[in-house]
Amino acid sequence: MRHTGLDGGLGTTPPVPGSPTSLLFFFLFLGLPVLLFALVTWQIAVHGPLARADERLSGELVHRDGFSVFLADLGNVTVAVPVLAVVLGYVAVRARRAGTDHWWTPSVAAGVLMALVPALVVPLKELLDRPGPPIMGGGTGYYPSGHTATASIAYGGAVLVLWPWLRGRRTRGPVVLVCLALNLGVALGLVRSGYHWPLDVVASWCLCAVLLLSLRLFLGRSGRRRSAGPAVQAP
Repeated sequence: MRHTGLDGGLGTTPPVPGSPTSLLFFFLFLGLPVLLFALVTWQIAVHGPLARADERLSGELVHRDGFSVFLADLGNVTVAVPVLAVVLGYVAVRARRAGTDHWWTPSVAAGVLMALVPALVVPLKELLDRPGPPIMGGGTGYYPSGHTATASIAYGGAVLVLWPWLRGRRTRGPVVLVCLALNLGVALGLVRSGYHWPLDVVASWCLCAVLLLSLRLFLGRSGRRRSAGPAVQAP
């Protein structure tokens, strides 16, 4: 039997290791993104058929306008990171006031994950050294997309940390939809503006899916270890 997490936790305990549910969960949210990231990275490295198709598709999608640029800017560090910082500060203050043990853990974990983004993305950019779309006028180091990774971890991490403090579907549903809309908007803006090839965005999504899943599992375990927490319904 699976047991619900402690108050303030991120939900039920993970499925029993080795069970069909556990294997399917890890394949969909860990294995599949890793395999797709490896495939795309290989194709970019050798400039294979997938990379060439990506470039042709980009040529049909690019149509830079003010709205596309605005959407792309939502993935800027100066926009996404302050949003995450506000949420982390709010959660830390609320957890401390509630008397939660290790009240700082979720905020610090999400902050560390955000700091890891450039440490992971920048070396990949230098290693792959992919040229940018023609509209960018030359230059290399476009794979994977740093803007996409920043937006995914900032907005996704904010939702994961804030989740235990949200009450019911009426609150959680809109928050998740806003997070998805922001990330889709950033991706659309980057591609439409010609700042990135589509596969640059896809690769960052795959990478961030693994990172966010790791954060989700960490927060779930730390939530179950806390002896006190906010009296909210576990999702």
